[in-house]
Amino acid sequence: MTNSIRLFFSKLELDNRMLGMIGALIFLWVVFNFATDGRFLTPRNLFNLSVQTASVAVMATGMVFVIVTRHIDLSVGSLLGLLGMLMGTLQAHILPQYLGFEHPLIWVITVVAGLSIGVLIGAVQGWIIGYLTVPAFIVTLGGFLVYRGAAWWVTTGQTVAPLDASFKLLGGGAEGTLGAGFSWIAGLLASILAVVLMVLSRRQKAGHGFSIKPIWAEYTLGAVAVSLIMGFVWIMNSYPLSKGAVKRIFANRDLPIPDFNVYHGIAIPVLIVVMIAVLMTVIAKKTRFGRYVFATGGNPEAAELSGINTRLLTVRVFALMGGLTAIAAVIASARLGSVGNDLGTLDELRVIAAAVIGGTALAGGVGTIYGALLGALIMQSLQSGMAMVGIDAPLQSIVVGIVLVLAVYLDIAYRRRTGA
Repeated sequence: MTNSIRLFFSKLELDNRMLGMIGALIFLWVVFNFATDGRFLTPRNLFNLSVQTASVAVMATGMVFVIVTRHIDLSVGSLLGLLGMLMGTLQAHILPQYLGFEHPLIWVITVVAGLSIGVLIGAVQGWIIGYLTVPAFIVTLGGFLVYRGAAWWVTTGQTVAPLDASFKLLGGGAEGTLGAGFSWIAGLLASILAVVLMVLSRRQKAGHGFSIKPIWAEYTLGAVAVSLIMGFVWIMNSYPLSKGAVKRIFANRDLPIPDFNVYHGIAIPVLIVVMIAVLMTVIAKKTRFGRYVFATGGNPEAAELSGINTRLLTVRVFALMGGLTAIAAVIASARLGSVGNDLGTLDELRVIAAAVIGGTALAGGVGTIYGALLGALIMQSLQSGMAMVGIDAPLQSIVVGIVLVLAVYLDIAYRRRTGA
């Protein structure tokens, strides 16, 4: 029986580390669900968990590239706070003077400005690291201190509020969702896309003479993928809006108040994470830039001798990290509806932990986008579960630290055993 199970999974050609992470995530969910008398695995908590994970997950995808190239970025949490403060000030105090409050272009200008500043700051850090050869640890540690101080300096530590109503939709909440109907459509389109990509991948492998999975294995993986996507949509569509939120939303739109339940659906931050994850996966696997990133991380000297401009590559990697941090700042500040001086505090540690727990090797050259997303979800599940159980914040930090060290040890042991 055991041999049959092993043969079954070997034919599916699944990553053992990914299976281990999924098993750890399921274990955490079951334990916390039992400890909270069934409150953890409810549509409401899973909806909140998905939104809370979004900002860290977005940054974790970029941190994969940073760590793969044998660097580190300790500044992302402080940079998120600075960008959030700048975008908050722009939309709350500057743009309304010229466009008026709640102008439809305010959120667009704010997001574009945040992205531009994030990419610029990331590129400057990358230039210092790549061309001036200052270690990334020192450069980003300096950024950690500078950006946190600059965020306080922008408004002398005062909380910025209120934010633009359209901007706040990007953070989720009662109105920042697709709604039940559009969520089903999005789930159906995602399922079709997943199946199409699997078919195209199989044809490409066969066309180049590579070994391919048995057709039953492809059908199994396709069924699992579709089930997970539609199952997630079903859970998000099982969380009803409160009656007060329904009245407010329909009244603002001059629509009659319905006498039936209205459901949240997929939150906009989750949709942003999915889009970023797909884009980053394509960049990692299908572009020259992605191949250069992993080649440089695997052997920097050989990569440089082969003609790769590793200095410029470093600038591009950190510029990408800055842009993703700006997107995370949009999500985090929009979700809170205001920007405080503590926004992004310790997020750099959560992001690095998510990437490492997800299988990104600190030695460089190895890492996956889906692993970083799973790592972010595990980290947030751990923190959310401990908070629901009533564990004090200091003890939460102790547990997270132990889990991080244990995850790195297990990763090292796994790579030694498999020779990876």
